[in-house]
Amino acid sequence: MIDHTLLKPEATAADIERLCAEAIQYELKAVCVNPYWASHAAATLTGSTVALCTVVGFPFGASRSTIKSAEATQARAEGATEIDMVVNLGAVKGGDFDTAESDIRAVRDATEGATLKVIIEATALTEQELTRLVGIVAAAGADFVKTSTGYHPTGGARLTDVTLIRKALGNAPLGIKASGGIRTYAFATDLIAAGATRLGASASIALINEELAATT
Repeated sequence: MIDHTLLKPEATAADIERLCAEAIQYELKAVCVNPYWASHAAATLTGSTVALCTVVGFPFGASRSTIKSAEATQARAEGATEIDMVVNLGAVKGGDFDTAESDIRAVRDATEGATLKVIIEATALTEQELTRLVGIVAAAGADFVKTSTGYHPTGGARLTDVTLIRKALGNAPLGIKASGGIRTYAFATDLIAAGATRLGASASIALINEELAATT
């Protein structure tokens, strides 16, 4: 259930190789890296079952839809099978949900056959905004709603947000990726209990070791 994540701007080739090696060793779902490292990570993951995820419009979501689409197309060409895009948060906060939807659809069109997760930055939204945006994400054909980038000053994953997203999705068959500040096994399991079906974490190995210690 874990996307092993390294999105720090100072990450090096050696850091990416270490990330991929850990994901392979611990049989994690995916690694999530910045676009520059997609091809390098793809090569490092060759022969493994670990998926390659990269981000689009990260971390602010304020790029033009054409740029996000181009980023996604390039990432797919370099081996990414999962794309985590950041929604146009300014459009959402300004009430322009049509622009937010067309932005998601532009990336969806560029990612046919790949898993698309839409980062909504839930901590920056009102309950009404979140509920409406989740409906738009589902209507635009995405596969997951993702809580946060982990870089917004209002915070990362919260149980209340996961619960609200789950409620807003209703019967829509989308996954929920909780991301940002997941540093303990207890918090991870609480997020799963609330409805998260994927976790994005940079502390993945610590979470697993904590789980092993708790169950042995």
